[in-house]
Amino acid sequence: QVQLVESGGGSVQAGGSLRLSCVASGSTASRIYMAWFRQPPGKEREGIAGIQTDSGSTYYADSVKGRFTISRDNAKNTVYLQIDNLKPDDTAMYFCAADYGRWIGIPNVAGLRYWGQGTQVTVSS
Repeated sequence: QVQLVESGGGSVQAGGSLRLSCVASGSTASRIYMAWFRQPPGKEREGIAGIQTDSGSTYYADSVKGRFTISRDNAKNTVYLQIDNLKPDDTAMYFCAADYGRWIGIPNVAGLRYWGQGTQVTVSS
């Protein structure tokens, strides 16, 4: 079992930056894949970035390439999502998700078993 807690969301103006954090606890010694998803108001949840915590391999949705950076600090059991040049369309609840094993790409919502509660990002123009 893995527990996830996100933080770092907030209200920012367009063009600003945020760094979201996701701290994992529980049975984290095994190979773990972690990912960020977001859910804009009234829309479906979508995967935007993923990272294999042992190898450091990263994956991004085309919609966020160039502005979003996923990284990890294994000593802190933490995965980060750096978001630069924020746009109003980035307004969403951002969720961290995880599962054991080796993954390639970003799975759909049903693919990962463990989820955090989310952190809200609101971008004003």
